[in-house]
Amino acid sequence: MNDTFVEVVSEDDLRRRVQQLGVEIATIYQDKEPVLLGVLMGCLPFLADLARAFPDPQIEIDMLSLARFSQGGRASVLLDTSIPLDGRHVIIVEDIVDTGLTLTSLRRMISLRNVASLATVTLLDKAQRRIVDVPIEFRGFEVGDEFLLGYGLDWEGRFRNVRSLWAVMDLGLFAREPERFASLVHRRHSLP
Repeated sequence: MNDTFVEVVSEDDLRRRVQQLGVEIATIYQDKEPVLLGVLMGCLPFLADLARAFPDPQIEIDMLSLARFSQGGRASVLLDTSIPLDGRHVIIVEDIVDTGLTLTSLRRMISLRNVASLATVTLLDKAQRRIVDVPIEFRGFEVGDEFLLGYGLDWEGRFRNVRSLWAVMDLGLFAREPERFASLVHRRHSLP
């Protein structure tokens, strides 16, 4: 047993839950042609799997990138959407929500674009860390306060491509020896 790294959500559980979310959202937004608006970078695996879970191909996908907690403590847009959002049903796709500060700022920015409706889907919700109350209409999993890796979540840009979610129980050890995690995940995924 490895005490430093604990798999908290398996690849199969991720696949199942994302499929459920896709069907649930598609049912609610039937005949509305929603825009799935991914917040870069961590949402990429989740956004791709969520979009494929929609039975109806009538969705659009767009992205934006934020500088979190910039001047004045607010998020600012680094890369904006490429399609107009006026009159559209927009679903913000987040990898993880913790304090709620960034999402609150983002929802405010998007609502100023005269959208028809606005909702948020997050893969992971760290509700115990919430500082501001922010609506999250769809959530995959509620998680604790551990540092998480995999399925879009990274450490210094690495490990986003790990197919399951892992909690790092000793961040100091991990920071000194990240190859231990790489080795563990490689062994795990190369077993028959």
